[in-house]
This record gives sequence, structure tokens and C-alpha cells, in this order.
Amino acid sequence: MGSPNYGALKLIFFTFLLISVNATALPHQNPKSNSTQINSNSVLVALLDSHYTELSELVEKALLLQTLEEAVSRHNITIFAPNNEALERQMDPEFKRFLLEPGNLKSLQNLLLFHIIPSRVGSKEWPREDFESVAHHKTLCVDEADNHLPLTRGNSGEKIVGGLARVTRPDDVIRPDGLIHGIERLLVPRSVQEDFNRRRSLTSISAVLPEGAPVVDPRTHRLKKPATPVPAGAPPVLPVYDAMAPGPSLAPAPAPGPGGARHHFDGESQVKDFIQTLLHYGGYNELADILVNLTSLATEMGKLVSEGYVLTVLAPNDEAMAKLTTDQLSDPGAPEQIMYYHLIPEYQTEESMYNSVRRFGKVQYDTLRLPHKVVAEEADGSVKFGQGEGSAYLFDPDIYTDGRISVQGIDGVLFPVEETTEKPASKVAPSTVPKVVAKQRRGKLLEVACSIIGAFRQDSYFTSCY
Repeated sequence: MGSPNYGALKLIFFTFLLISVNATALPHQNPKSNSTQINSNSVLVALLDSHYTELSELVEKALLLQTLEEAVSRHNITIFAPNNEALERQMDPEFKRFLLEPGNLKSLQNLLLFHIIPSRVGSKEWPREDFESVAHHKTLCVDEADNHLPLTRGNSGEKIVGGLARVTRPDDVIRPDGLIHGIERLLVPRSVQEDFNRRRSLTSISAVLPEGAPVVDPRTHRLKKPATPVPAGAPPVLPVYDAMAPGPSLAPAPAPGPGGARHHFDGESQVKDFIQTLLHYGGYNELADILVNLTSLATEMGKLVSEGYVLTVLAPNDEAMAKLTTDQLSDPGAPEQIMYYHLIPEYQTEESMYNSVRRFGKVQYDTLRLPHKVVAEEADGSVKFGQGEGSAYLFDPDIYTDGRISVQGIDGVLFPVEETTEKPASKVAPSTVPKVVAKQRRGKLLEVACSIIGAFRQDSYFTSCY
């Protein structure tokens, strides 16, 4: 009877002991499963704060910070950092555009990981000049078939990476978990180069526009010469005021662009997008209502953007629009004229306008309301448009910027200078205008003196008191 009870108690005791041991072991295992924390003295922190700003921006855009944190937690790393000149000016613009496209994120990651070695290789560990052998080091780019970087010496003894890039700043940044060498050019792995060549060839094939049948001129009975091709993204040949002419037949041919079924700019979608942005931003409902319901400006702006033009919209907020009187809006075409004065046929951002007014003092911007221009100047650390009481400040900068349309919020409604001056009530012929001599206004001291003299009845001797 005693042995079965003792066995059951022993089983319960060992079960409780096992649960308690597991419970105490779990807190020690959790930190290993969590992501490691980076020390402030890490080489990654030094990279983000160094003068290699272009490389650090690419690392953030490639979403590689977590990958590099894991690499630093396991071993030292060596980063071959191209200077800003190589990434900003010497790089092919088409290749840079290819890297920054969201669909090519993997290529950008492989390109950056190809510059990182998971080991510490300082300038002293470099192969010497008398050694003909080449030191190969594996990189973090695992998708590359040949992910080894050769480290060699040049004829004059300079350090070479990948057989192409010369090390200009050896041991530029040294940290306990890694170091950074500055190199003069970008290292492109073979897989990224092949992906770029493949994508560029497909783009060139898909961008070819079909040619129509030949057209005969009915007046000369000869074939019409085809118009000169316009490169993609080029500005239109005609000025924007000619594109605003009424009638679809008078508008110029659309300039080729990256969007749309025929590689034209999709202006209607872009205008609709910025109006939706105004509504979601809040405080610009009156302007959106005028653009969509009271006028046909939204459609006209969409046509202009589709034809390759750019626009900057100075958007008055609801508080400014509420100050408009009925007389200002009652005239036929008044809302259109007011809005035309707030449309600049240029692409300007808050930074570009502020830099201009800070450098040149006052800057005049053309508007779609010919021949009036809007004047901008620097005031209180911001940009002020207009003059006098009819001025407005840049209140909400860069509400919407997509490369074709820029929307800048202002706190007032702008009017041309000619319209702010008061007009005479009636026209009188110059010959019949009576000449009125203004009466000289006596000063306060003279009035007091005359009152004192009048008390003694001696004011008749002073003509100034009359």
C-alpha cells in the first residue's frame, strides 16, 4: 500500500521540479531570440553619422539596417564605402533610377552587401607589394555567384578593391565591431549588372511607339513629314499659354511620359490625387470645391499635365477663402480668374522658393493669368507672396509634390496689384474739376495759444488764429 503512494508522490515532485526549471530558464533564453541592440560606438552608427551621406541614405532605403545589425552582432565587418562624388555625379542616372525603383529593391540590397566583408580587414592586413597573390574575401551578397572581393596592390603601391576601385581613405572609420575604408568608385556585382541590362532592354522595346499610316496633305498632294520625336519626359515645345487655348484641336500634341497607356503623363489621375490629398489634409475644402464644382479648372489642369507641363498651386486655406466677398465672386469668370492667379507654370517646392527669395530678395513668378505676376519675398523665416495688406504667407509647405504638380498652402487669397487700388466713383472732365485749396491744419500748440490770446481779446492782431 505504501510503495504505490510513494511512487505517485515522487512522480508529482519531479514534474513540479521540471516545470520550475523550465520557467526559470525561459527568461534567460528570451534575450537571445530578440533582436540585438546596437551600441552607440558601433560602426553602423558611425556610418550613418559619417561624411558618406549618399551611401547611408542608400542603406536606409534598401532596408538593410536589421541585416547589418545581425551581421555586426556575430562578427566584425569591413565596409568599402564609395564617396559621395561616385554615388551622386559619377553614377549613370539611368542606373541610379533603376536602383531606386521599388521593384528593384533586391538589386539595391545585393549591390550594397557586395561592399561589406564579414571580417575585419585593416590596411595592415592588405597584401604587400612583393606578394603576387591576391587576397579574396567573401562578401555578404549571398545571391551573387562570385561573391568574393579581391584585394590587391597597384603598380605604385596603392590599395585596390575588386580590381577597379582605389582605396582613397584607408581605415577612415575604426570601431570595435568594424571599420570603413573609403573608395573612389562603386563596385557593381555581375548579377546586378545583368538585371539592369535586362530591364533596360525590355524598357526600350516596350517604349517604341507604333507608326501610323502615311498622311497625304490635301493641298500639296504630298506626304506630310512626320513630326520630330520628343524624348520621354521632355517639356513641351509650345508655351503653356498656347496649350490653354479652347478646343481640343488647338492643344499641342502630348509629350511622351512614363505614365498612361501610350506612355503619356496621366494628368487627370494626378490632379484627382492632389485634390484628394487636400481633402485628407484638412482645411482646404473650399479650394477643392471651386476646382471641382464651380469651375472646370481640374479638367484643364489635367490636360496641361498630360501634355507635359508642370504646375505649382498656391492653395489658400478655408479661413482665407471665407474672407472673399460676394462682389469678388459674382462677376462672370471671377472664380477662374482668381484661381489662375494662384497657378504658377513652374515646379517649385518650399525649399526652392525659400532659397530663391533668400538669395535674390524678391522673385517674380509667372501666373496663368496673363500678364500678372506674383511677387515673393523672404519674411519671418518663410516666403511671403504679394504686397501690402493683400499678402499671404507660405503656411503649409509641400502638401503635395509628385514631380509634376506642387501644392503649397498659403494663408490668404492673392489679387493682382492693379485690382487692389480703389477706382474713382465717377469720371469728371479735367476742365470741370473744381480746384480745392486744402485748409492749413493748425497744430495743437497754436490752438492753445490762440485760445489764451482770445481770452484777453487780442486775437485780432494775429492772422494765424483765424
